[in-house]
Amino acid sequence: MSIGNSHAGLRCGAVAVVAFAALFTLHAEVRAANATERAFVVPTTGGQVKGIPRPVGGAQFLGIPYAQPPVGDLRWHEPLPAKPWSGVRDAGRFGAPCAQPVLGDWNRHDAENSKENCLFLNVIVPEWPVKKPLPVMFWIHGGANEGGTASSALYKDGTLVDHGVLLVTINYRLGVFGFLAHPELTRESAHGESGNYGLMDQILALEWVRANIANFGGDPHNITLFGQSAGAMDIGMLMTSSAKNLFQKAIAESGSPFSPPLVPLAEAEKQGEKLAAELDVPKKGAIESLRHLSANTLLMEIGKLDPRNRPRIGPDIDGWVIRSSPAEVFAAGQESAIPFLFGTTTREFGSTMSPAALRAMIERATGKYAGKALEAYGLAKGGVGADNAKYGTAADQWIADVVFRCSATTEGAWHSAAHHQTYEYEFDHAIPGRENAVHSSDLPYVFGYFPKTGNIAGNFGKTDLKIADLMETYWTNFAKTGNPNSHNLPEWRKFGKSGQFVEFTQNGQVKESAGLRRAQCRVYREVLKRGLKDEK
Repeated sequence: MSIGNSHAGLRCGAVAVVAFAALFTLHAEVRAANATERAFVVPTTGGQVKGIPRPVGGAQFLGIPYAQPPVGDLRWHEPLPAKPWSGVRDAGRFGAPCAQPVLGDWNRHDAENSKENCLFLNVIVPEWPVKKPLPVMFWIHGGANEGGTASSALYKDGTLVDHGVLLVTINYRLGVFGFLAHPELTRESAHGESGNYGLMDQILALEWVRANIANFGGDPHNITLFGQSAGAMDIGMLMTSSAKNLFQKAIAESGSPFSPPLVPLAEAEKQGEKLAAELDVPKKGAIESLRHLSANTLLMEIGKLDPRNRPRIGPDIDGWVIRSSPAEVFAAGQESAIPFLFGTTTREFGSTMSPAALRAMIERATGKYAGKALEAYGLAKGGVGADNAKYGTAADQWIADVVFRCSATTEGAWHSAAHHQTYEYEFDHAIPGRENAVHSSDLPYVFGYFPKTGNIAGNFGKTDLKIADLMETYWTNFAKTGNPNSHNLPEWRKFGKSGQFVEFTQNGQVKESAGLRRAQCRVYREVLKRGLKDEK
């Protein structure tokens, strides 16, 4: 063999070795990629879904359908479980928000991207694979049961799950799509009811979680419902509903099922008939005519109606999902026998009513108790109302007390009286750049996510991070054990007979107090009890 041929042979051998190494590396990369793909594939009752990694570790599974699209004949129908699919479904992005009108800047993006085909849920996991079953926190978003979505960075990208829980967020039908009652719908129903489709969606999503969440690393026997505003209202309703035994704990932020009070099915049906008449569809076959309208057309036509006289569409006492007034159920101690944590912000929503208008409203609302109520707000004997540095004007106080504070403390008091663990908080920390802690101010701190734009954005700093860590720890402790306390936190005492609660203050401290708005809420409770007696 010549020297030249020997060198050529060496060169060929080297090339072969390099090619083999490259091929081996390529195969290894393909195997690793395939393993990664498989690592995020999870079986469900509907079929396999493939999630994606969280940027900070763990996994997220987005846009999983838990029900069939509620369109066509399934508009205003009890939700049906999602039909099984073949293959592996991509769960790497959110599904659409539920159909809704623009109610303000806060839901503009959701409304502009909303669809009727919206019954999706999201699962966020702090580690992957999960080493041991995690407590499940099941979020029901707010928005007056008319707007909003679970498909938001606020809920997905924060640090709540990093405290050792698995998070589920759900979409549910809203507004006219979620709560229209009508005699024709009642006759269609196998249960002799109508309305409450949004609540039925929440229940079906909860049943999906119980059936599937173990495959994602969650504990189906340790589920905490939590929600804010309408989400909190709905949780109170679910605690009195046919689904009251499907979950183990509940957290209600700025919302109660007592306000506004639910109407009986017959009244809800009348409101549905009134809406159909105002939309100028035939009286006979009204529902069929309404089902032929597109979602956008229906929303647009409703939007043309005078908001001051528009028919009221919302949850009702349908006799199947909700069988009795939630206030009646709580007063009798017959709600879910579970640990309950609740609270409000110091300002919630304000009001610009004049003292005369406020006085007239209070007199109408409280009847024989008007004297006590007027005195509690500094309006007796011609008074112009007593301002409060913490709670605002008398009008601010009245609206927040009736809609949020006093209804919530009554719910908590009755739950505690039934010998269930109950904890109350008040959130008094304004988002940086804002003057007061208003409705939704607590959301960045509960989820550990600090928006740069939008209605809850601010220039958050160290104090905000401290409060967020405190609240996330309390909330997740409660989800794990039914008790928010742990050795490294300021003690949070049970509500008890004295109405103990903790304040999250402006300076980032946790302060103990008792008897939130005692005088004002005593009047509220007397009026509510009188109303329950009159109903019997």
